[in-house]
Amino acid sequence: MKKITLFIALAVISFTSVSCDRFLDIQPEGKVIPVTVEDYRKVLTSAYSKYPTHKSLTAFRTDEVYLNENLTEFNVYRELAMWKDSNYDSGTAEYPWVNFYMTAFYLNQIINEGSKTMGNSPEKQQILAEAYALRAYLYFDMVNLYGKHFNSATAASDRGVPINLETDLEEVLKPSSVQEVYNQVHADVKKAEELMVQEQQVSGVNYRFSKVAIKAFQARIALYQGDWDAARTYSDQALAIKSTLSNLNTANVAPNHYTSVESIMALDNPADMNVQNLGIISPELISKYDNTSDKRFVMYFEKKNNLYKLIKGGSTNFRVSFRTAELYFIKSEALLKLNRLDEAKETLLTVLKNRYTANGYTSVQSQVNAMNAADFTNYIMDERFREFALEGHRWFDLRRTSQKKIVHTISGKEYILQQNDPRYTIEYPMSAKKNNPNL
Repeated sequence: MKKITLFIALAVISFTSVSCDRFLDIQPEGKVIPVTVEDYRKVLTSAYSKYPTHKSLTAFRTDEVYLNENLTEFNVYRELAMWKDSNYDSGTAEYPWVNFYMTAFYLNQIINEGSKTMGNSPEKQQILAEAYALRAYLYFDMVNLYGKHFNSATAASDRGVPINLETDLEEVLKPSSVQEVYNQVHADVKKAEELMVQEQQVSGVNYRFSKVAIKAFQARIALYQGDWDAARTYSDQALAIKSTLSNLNTANVAPNHYTSVESIMALDNPADMNVQNLGIISPELISKYDNTSDKRFVMYFEKKNNLYKLIKGGSTNFRVSFRTAELYFIKSEALLKLNRLDEAKETLLTVLKNRYTANGYTSVQSQVNAMNAADFTNYIMDERFREFALEGHRWFDLRRTSQKKIVHTISGKEYILQQNDPRYTIEYPMSAKKNNPNL
């Protein structure tokens, strides 16, 4: 990768602190040479704070929303909704690249230098564990954004993303394969697991990794790789630590709120202000809900001028990376793939009992119990569509399953993403390719 100006010297890092009352409300504290655990905690907070909001941009590629063309910001995002990943207008928002490697720089500094200078303590272990975990999460997100979905038969030759484990900003990097990136992800997760001290993070600092967050992350990795035994195992291990579900018949906050009883880790902001302002909920998504018995409907959306808008997003309160409901969904899908249909149904119904009215659940339970494996496979995906609407899952679920045909109408013209379209893999940003000829 060609040198990136990060406004950081190799020997001197500018780090920041986090306010107690607001997630990642960053205030600069000047530049010092980090040495102590206190220093490196601030460096790590900077890494967390710079983590990209790329999942909000993928929403515009999906069947979840269409764009409000009456807003001035429409021109910034319209080409994303056209799946135009090359030769786009200079004013079009780019999927993040530099911010990923900026974050990696901080993490590499902690892992490579902090491991030498911090005194031995549980705090040191925790900081290093989080740094390894966040670096794994970073490359997992990048390879799923810019690489093909994992296929064990082709992963060794499929192009992934460049891996940088050093603090040398001058190094010109070449893309690693999808398999190599996943290997690095697994290696970093293993180190994080060995070092992790904190079982769970308390609300307010639950943007940080913990033991249960690592288990949830491992379950998602296994899901994406189609390793069904591992997906079930890691889901169970995470649920052994935290299994609470929010009963939407009585809950006051959405399950993706950072204070929700379901929150495991709340770093990502997948439904930011851009999605909130520009995104109009698609008729296809709205049609998936029973708006009388499904309690998610009124908690997720509101109707304005005959259009539905998202209300479980638009602020930093709705940060979500992992929550308990996802673990039940992963476990259910894994059990289904392992030909344990009855257990798969039972697992998913545990969530749905907390999502529907009493009468609605009775009806859903009856429907689910009558399904064969093929019907239940489709039903799980429909429920994921409903449950995790605008939480950053949909694009990646489409990539790993049907890669369905999607049609967007923009300024009166139809744009089509065909089934199994090559554009289900996003191209490297033009600015990244311009800066690095190896891309």
